[in-house]
Amino acid sequence: MNDSSTNPFGNVFGAGIGGANGPASAIFDAMDQLRKSFEQRTGAPSRMARGDVRTAVITLLAEAPMHGYQIINEIAERSGGAWKPSAGSVYPTLQLLADEGLIVAEEQNGRKTYSLTGSGREEAEMAAEKPAPWEAFAGRESNPLTALPKAGLDLAGATAQVGRTGTPEQVTEAIAVLDDARRKLYAILAQD
Repeated sequence: MNDSSTNPFGNVFGAGIGGANGPASAIFDAMDQLRKSFEQRTGAPSRMARGDVRTAVITLLAEAPMHGYQIINEIAERSGGAWKPSAGSVYPTLQLLADEGLIVAEEQNGRKTYSLTGSGREEAEMAAEKPAPWEAFAGRESNPLTALPKAGLDLAGATAQVGRTGTPEQVTEAIAVLDDARRKLYAILAQD
């Protein structure tokens, strides 16, 4: 990792993480405000409600047995990419459902494949009475405003990584790329 003698930003992009008030904290706060402004505009939920991962898993397993990675990808596909739950939320949910006796895991081709038990099917029938959690995103995949905040956050992440680990030459090159991107964005707005 570079220190201030090799990186003109020193630890600027690393400062502020963990509660300190530094330039990186200001960047992350600004990106969070940007994300929130897009959510208000597009109506996109920032997070799924508690229990939505559980409901999504049960709903999908009612259709066919799946392994965790399939569940994650199926939710992402059905939400048009707007919601892709993390493995850190899906796998604990699978374990909880197994502990409750709603699903069973079977080893197939080196992977655990999950399927509903009788109690799980009853739970799935109750869940089927309400819209599936990914339906909150229906039609949003065609709305470019939902992709813009993610693109901005991805860009901010890449910028922070260059600031943390890049050489002075790489930082200078990144600044030029960002300046060019900013000019191009304003040029898009100037078109009519």
